[in-house]
Amino acid sequence: MSPSPPKNRRRGQAQLGVEDSRLPSLSAIRAFEAAARLGSFARAASELDTTSASVSYHVRRLEQQIGVQLFLRHAQKVELTVPGQLVASEATQAFAALRASFIKALDTEESRLTLTTLPTFGTTWLTPRLGEFRARHPEITLTLDLSVPAHDLTEGCFDVAIRNGHGQWPGLRTVPLFPSIFMPLCAPALKGAAQNIANPRAKLDVPLLGRPDWWAAWYRAQGCADDTLPGEFGTSLPTEYLDIAAAVAGHGIAIGSPILFRAEILAGRLVPAHEFVATDGRSFWMVFPSAKEHRPKIARFREWLCGEVERELCATRDYVRRARPG
Repeated sequence: MSPSPPKNRRRGQAQLGVEDSRLPSLSAIRAFEAAARLGSFARAASELDTTSASVSYHVRRLEQQIGVQLFLRHAQKVELTVPGQLVASEATQAFAALRASFIKALDTEESRLTLTTLPTFGTTWLTPRLGEFRARHPEITLTLDLSVPAHDLTEGCFDVAIRNGHGQWPGLRTVPLFPSIFMPLCAPALKGAAQNIANPRAKLDVPLLGRPDWWAAWYRAQGCADDTLPGEFGTSLPTEYLDIAAAVAGHGIAIGSPILFRAEILAGRLVPAHEFVATDGRSFWMVFPSAKEHRPKIARFREWLCGEVERELCATRDYVRRARPG
């Protein structure tokens, strides 16, 4: 025979058992509140997406549990008793406060948009345009994260991401933005030094900047071998926009996107070192969890972003048209 628990422990367990057995279930309270507010078991059942019999059962269990009759049941209707009116008043206020808290939480959620994007896209292309989005939607506060690794959007830390790839991410909705294209870009003063850049066997007097795989793809798109790269590479930098900053300063010839850096080209800070444009077949995408597809804040950001992208593609259509796969 097992030893008995200590006396104080038995008392605590018994006390917990008594208290638990006297606590009505939330489903019973919810059924009662709906029936009391709507004056009908049938209408309560419709609101709760259940049956009248289920509502009646829960209310009956509640009455038995607390030992008080809450409704007078008539052939075509139910009527609150005096104790039922007292309980109904408190229950209705409690559920109204609970509903209000959910509405407030949803409003708070809808007023804040969290976005993660690649550093070059976010720094060079997106950030200069965000003022227009804020002016159009001042009710939405936008938080921007810049990072190379792709965050897991299902964890709930971010609403939207801008990614580069082929648009195939399970569980995410994807909206195409513009293609990933690249060409040699340099400061105007280096245009002469870059005149032979299309010939991989011609020695360059200025260093190359940017990703070696993009340079290889650029030459490969013109029919050159993968390992034929002219000249030496300059400083190795972690992101494309830093390579472009070095090119603007005259430190070498960078390989970069004429879409993302169109402002530098228009301002004359950069010029194409050669007119040939290549692509790696990838694109930029707006992505978000499928479960958030109908959120108003995401719909508004998507509408605004797609409008900006459409104008950008119109302005850079010649570059896109000339792009060849590498």
